[in-house]
Amino acid sequence: MHGRSGINGDGKGATSRVHYGNGYVNAFWDDSCFCMTYGDGEGNKKPLTSIDVAAHEMTHGVTSATGNMEYSGESGGLNEATSDIFAAAVEFNAKNTEDVGDYLVGEKIDINGDGTPLRYMDKPSKDGQSLDKWTADAGNVDVHYSSGIANHFFYLLSEGSGKKEINGVKYDSPTADGSKVEGIGRDKAEKIWFKALTTYFTSTTDYKAARKGTLSAAKDLYGANSTEYKRVAAAWTGVNVK
Repeated sequence: MHGRSGINGDGKGATSRVHYGNGYVNAFWDDSCFCMTYGDGEGNKKPLTSIDVAAHEMTHGVTSATGNMEYSGESGGLNEATSDIFAAAVEFNAKNTEDVGDYLVGEKIDINGDGTPLRYMDKPSKDGQSLDKWTADAGNVDVHYSSGIANHFFYLLSEGSGKKEINGVKYDSPTADGSKVEGIGRDKAEKIWFKALTTYFTSTTDYKAARKGTLSAAKDLYGANSTEYKRVAAAWTGVNVK
């Protein structure tokens, strides 16, 4: 979709390992072996091979080769969010009727044991721990939960705020200040994030710098006076990043 030749940009494929361990409830990307590993889940009955999990983990490889945001503090939240953002993008793009595109993360692997997803992009706090908006304490929160700020930004930029139903999934996305945010569509939103990741993000990028980077990306792609540029700014304001 983005003209990149392979995870590392060098045209080389990655190795994937399945049936890792025994009852291993995880999947992970490893730069050292340039490989992807999948466990079979609890009781070896729920393999972590859903497309969004695969895309999430492999995106860590892309991030490592590009923005390389340090895996702690706000940069760590942005690193995790980048994986969730492209997990959603890949799932939508696959158009698989058995696993339709959605803004839910890990909804097919049932790690929670009750059929609920791991994370929600329209309102991250629905998981009980993720952040819907930036606060001064965001850098002290686990990166899987501070990622909610950027996940929420991406949802707002793609779809806008308020109630919506997409592919049979109902969403209701709030904003930090109660403002109404209009979306620009997922395709444009992911292009902006990819451009920012590969051009403007660095190992120390925090949320304020991510706002600046995505605005620069929107300017490059669509122009400084474009609707896309203005809505990037509005979506960040919607998650209290100013």
